[in-house]
Amino acid sequence: MPSRSTVLTSARSSMAALARDKRGNTLAIIAASLIPLAGMVGGGVDLSRMYIVKTRLQHACDAGALAGRKQMGGGTWAFNSYAARTAAERFFDANIQASPYGAASVTRSFTESAGKVTGTASATLPMTLMRVLGKTTETLSVTCDAEMRLPNTDVMFVLDTTGSMGSKAVSTDSQTKMQALKSAVKCFYEIVARLDTAENCAGGAPSGGTSSTVQIRFGFMPYATNVNVGKLLPTSFIADSWPYQSREAQFTTSTSTTWTQGSATETGSPNIQQGSTSGWSTISTTYDVTSSWCSSQVPPDGEINYTGSPSTQNYQEGSGNPRTTTWETQQDGWRYEYRASYRSSDDRCRIQRRSRDVVVTRYWTRTDTGTETTTQTFNRWRYAQITHNISGLKNGTSWNNSVSLPIGYQGAARSLTWDGCIEERQTVSQSSYSPIPSGAKDLDIDLVPNSGDPSTLWGPALPGAIFARDVQYYWSELDRNEALTTADYYNNVPYYCPEEAKKLQSWPTASTFESYVDGLTPNGNTYHDIGLLWGARFISPTGIFRSENEYTSQGGEIERHLIFMTDGEACTGDTDYAAYGFPWLDRRTTDPSSAPTGGCLTTGTITQQVNARTQAICTAVKNKNITLWVIWFGASSTTIEGMMQSCATPGRYFAARNATDLQNTFRSIADQISQLRLTR
Repeated sequence: MPSRSTVLTSARSSMAALARDKRGNTLAIIAASLIPLAGMVGGGVDLSRMYIVKTRLQHACDAGALAGRKQMGGGTWAFNSYAARTAAERFFDANIQASPYGAASVTRSFTESAGKVTGTASATLPMTLMRVLGKTTETLSVTCDAEMRLPNTDVMFVLDTTGSMGSKAVSTDSQTKMQALKSAVKCFYEIVARLDTAENCAGGAPSGGTSSTVQIRFGFMPYATNVNVGKLLPTSFIADSWPYQSREAQFTTSTSTTWTQGSATETGSPNIQQGSTSGWSTISTTYDVTSSWCSSQVPPDGEINYTGSPSTQNYQEGSGNPRTTTWETQQDGWRYEYRASYRSSDDRCRIQRRSRDVVVTRYWTRTDTGTETTTQTFNRWRYAQITHNISGLKNGTSWNNSVSLPIGYQGAARSLTWDGCIEERQTVSQSSYSPIPSGAKDLDIDLVPNSGDPSTLWGPALPGAIFARDVQYYWSELDRNEALTTADYYNNVPYYCPEEAKKLQSWPTASTFESYVDGLTPNGNTYHDIGLLWGARFISPTGIFRSENEYTSQGGEIERHLIFMTDGEACTGDTDYAAYGFPWLDRRTTDPSSAPTGGCLTTGTITQQVNARTQAICTAVKNKNITLWVIWFGASSTTIEGMMQSCATPGRYFAARNATDLQNTFRSIADQISQLRLTR
């Protein structure tokens, strides 16, 4: 056996050899790096697991937030025992495994504030190979939120406010159709504007409003036989004169002259014509006088007294103005002649007198100035289409509420109040308006009026100016002729003007919105075309309100929605004073050679025109990239519902049979307009 020293020496030799051998070094290095290498590989595996689990948590959190916000709709988080929170939790659970990739303690929590649903989720993931480095678990957390975030949005309500809206849709409804409409519109506002009204809407009360960076505007176009838009337009859009089926007074004219007299001036010398002479008579005898003295006692011959104003004998006036008036005056009297006789024998002086009958003629002239006065006396009325000056409604860039027209008693001025309804501009009568003819300027949504072209202007509706000729009891074609008479004809034609429309505007105060909606009143017949036409004008980005509608004040794009709701088919009357005048006499939309007829659905030439024009306007609206929502509110009607469905943007037609249906319909539209978007 080798000795101990021999073994040690051999070992030292082996180790020295190993130290000098490179293969031995590599083996040692590999052995030393196995532990950190295992940690690095394990870290990559665990990091991948962490990424996958966190992604799954995020997806589940997002799904829950979206589901919760959608369930919440326009209501509140706590509504129906926190149904929205329950929906959020269920969707989270459905989108993640109970123990994803071995994770444990998965938690989720969803809350709401100002309409935004916020979620947090976490999970604890056990580590695998990283345990060798002392890392046994990792807690992963995510957050998410979702809210109804509208784009810049304009909503124009075109609402039927005709008389039938005052009745119930079905006998089981507790509200009239008008009451149901008001409720539905307020709840629509709650969903879109995120502001609470006094209405008891399904889903609870909203709060928080919309983002200040988003423009949300609502406009209203109530309609019946007409629309009330006139005072919302610039004064230059309304004509200064307009033809009405009215009357004008005809007068008998007489002229009189009042003369102002000048000063009378005597011309020439008086003409004295002497008549018979009386005998001489002694008037005095004087003695003891001289001859010269006697001669001095003879007075001059007596003259006729010419005092007093000149009389008007042989009166003669000149022509023209001023005029010269000449005349002569005659005065009768006595002229006295005297003589003196001197007798020298006794120095006696005798004075004698005799008288003569004379006529004195004097001549005068005077220049008179005349003032002519023309007097008109009422003679009769002319009943016809009369063009009246209505410029008195304008007060610079603002409006007066009344205008005076000479249609009162015997042609006196009568003040007529203007409520704001209008008469449409130039149109043509055709059976179809596809395409819209160039002459139908009323159907051109975007045509901006030109004060130099009267065919592009609108006129004010003035029912007080309308006289229906002699048609109080029956109609006749003869009644279309103008009438000349002293009679006062019918001046109370059927007329209905709805609540004034509202241009697109923000409604930051719910009470203001409510107050306007509550003011809507049912009255009048149904003319869909005029309501839809003006609703389109008020929302169009390229028309009369382009400067207000094309972009937001910050230059942002706008999504546009027109909601057209009606409870009935078109119903017209040949005596309705509406947007196209007095139909029986004006015949602007119907054949002027035959009597127009009213009716409902498709009966009557006026009704057929309303339907044709409505379809043309529907097409024009859709061609402007405006989403046209149409709601039919009432019992099923195949014909009218077919027309309404073809009017709407595809997929945007709804039929509501009762008050509950109507509110659900408006709610559905509001939810679709309010696009659900993730904000984180």
